[in-house]
Amino acid sequence: MQKLVPLLLDWFATNARDLPWRRTRDPYAIWVSEIMLQQTQVKTVIPFWNRWMKELPTIEAAAKAPSAKIHKLWEGLGYYTRVRNLQKAARVIVTKHGGKFPENFDDVLALPGIGHYTAGAICSIAFNQPTPILDGNVIRVLTRIFGIAKNPKEKETNQLLWQIAEDLVSRAKNTKEAKAEFTSQPSQPSRDITSCSHLNQSLMELGALVCSPRNPQCPVCPVKNLCVAFKENRVEELPNLGKREAATARRFVAFVIERNGKFLVRQRPAGVVNAHLWEFPNAEINGAKLDVPQIFKSEFGTELEKISPLCTVKHSITRYRIKLEAFSVPLEKFPTKMAGRWVAARDFDSLAFSSAHKKLASAAAKSILSGR
Repeated sequence: MQKLVPLLLDWFATNARDLPWRRTRDPYAIWVSEIMLQQTQVKTVIPFWNRWMKELPTIEAAAKAPSAKIHKLWEGLGYYTRVRNLQKAARVIVTKHGGKFPENFDDVLALPGIGHYTAGAICSIAFNQPTPILDGNVIRVLTRIFGIAKNPKEKETNQLLWQIAEDLVSRAKNTKEAKAEFTSQPSQPSRDITSCSHLNQSLMELGALVCSPRNPQCPVCPVKNLCVAFKENRVEELPNLGKREAATARRFVAFVIERNGKFLVRQRPAGVVNAHLWEFPNAEINGAKLDVPQIFKSEFGTELEKISPLCTVKHSITRYRIKLEAFSVPLEKFPTKMAGRWVAARDFDSLAFSSAHKKLASAAAKSILSGR
């Protein structure tokens, strides 16, 4: 560890990516980035973060924003519970902390949607506190460097990794602060990159850029001479995450119903996956024969007038492999069971759709333009 900390600090000072949330020490901005980055790639997050900070630049703005606005800003990032918890936490900060992001680790950890890792990341990056972090990237880096062969999901091994992460950031705290600028930001003014922030981010960055899950770039790794897995040719074996859960197939049918140039959409209720987002009427048909007229009649209590295939969308959510088959349904009559909102295609952008149904909205808009 004595050799590892300075190597990581030096490497990060000259190799860190120029990311917008690294240009600030504002805990709110850093918090938003950390929530967005959960299970989401950096390149995906950047435009979302920029848009969010422009529209909701303060904690107070996030706390007061209408639900429709925060969901629209989050549209496409997925895992929408994150944004609802972020707003809940913003409201707690306004009411309990006077609108100022708390600096105490336990206060940060108590906020909705913030776990041990996120609290550690915020406190170290924004406040230079020696708080450890442990996410997928860091687990991979540490298990390889220290040659930890047991499953990191197991309680004892997980505790060991947290202890190692804590030891590293504590040693960094006692290291002279790194004053180097990022070489990727020559146009930026000089900034002090404090040691705890620098150390934790170096672990994340090493896992993202060099110590990748597959085909890691060991020859250019700054710590390869200290890495047990590299010395023992076990890099591909670690981390030992056990058997992956088998994927589960799910199948849905959706109806893109059009009447007088408008389409029927519905808002998902609270407490379900993709709560508060908009979608086209749909039904799951796992294990059932695809009898589209019967499904339509069951959903709306009326016979189909006309129907034609619109598109098929395939996507994944966690372990689920989802196939969504959409059909275009022009209507002349209006069944009483057909509840929802009728929206013109030009107004789709005002609503927050789930990713799959946003593709259906795009296909529906194109069908109108083509006169289908």
